[in-house]
Amino acid sequence: MSPVPRARAHVLMEATYRQLLDRRPNVAVLPWGATEAHNFHLPHGTDVIEAETIATAAADLAARRDARPLVLPVIPFGNNAQQQDQVATIHLSTATALAVLRDVARSLHRQGIDRLVVLNSHGGNDFKPLVRDVALETGMLVVVIDFWRMRPEALTRIFAEPGDHAGEMETSLLLHLCPELVALDQAGPGAANTWALPGLKQAGVWTPRPWSHVHPDTGSGNPAAATAAKGKEYFELIAAAVADVLVDLSAARKGGIPYV
Repeated sequence: MSPVPRARAHVLMEATYRQLLDRRPNVAVLPWGATEAHNFHLPHGTDVIEAETIATAAADLAARRDARPLVLPVIPFGNNAQQQDQVATIHLSTATALAVLRDVARSLHRQGIDRLVVLNSHGGNDFKPLVRDVALETGMLVVVIDFWRMRPEALTRIFAEPGDHAGEMETSLLLHLCPELVALDQAGPGAANTWALPGLKQAGVWTPRPWSHVHPDTGSGNPAAATAAKGKEYFELIAAAVADVLVDLSAARKGGIPYV
């Protein structure tokens, strides 16, 4: 007797072709991270770990609700143009990111999958102009989820000072997901140097941060109050919120708005 397969049909790196044929997916999830320094205490792969684990946990939940998601392999590189003075921080240019997204979308569309979710875990990745181009070219419904922007009420309730890079929130997530990779005793305070030009502090004015000068330990936000319990609570809330999106997209029918 053949053993019952343990592979999850909604995780492409595990699924067999037989599973995919028997239950064809209709919404793909592309986790997209970055490879970069995260203060002195978190792994360079922090964003990759977050993107992959949130996407997979959400797909697990959505599949139990009869949705048909498929989690694709994670893209491990993001836009890190202002961090190129940091050891082993890999930068993916906007042109390259567009080419990757376009080729993934075209491949899926040819195979009858016309709904794509980009699960983003890196603040330096800006997908809006890329998605507009790819949606026009393919006719696909492409949705971007910046996971840290979801459930803002939970973010402020759980974390006293979430931070925006290797701070309390991200450190808590990693303490929950892979505590063996967190060296909290080595963490810097995540403090930031202010702009010397007052005009740059105004609302509506933006320029990229020269990261290592603004954030000497590469962190942005104090990780000292991070705990695994906070990370677990936040992770489960975000995974559930992403799952709701996947369920809705899987059930969507052509002709609805915005699925036209």
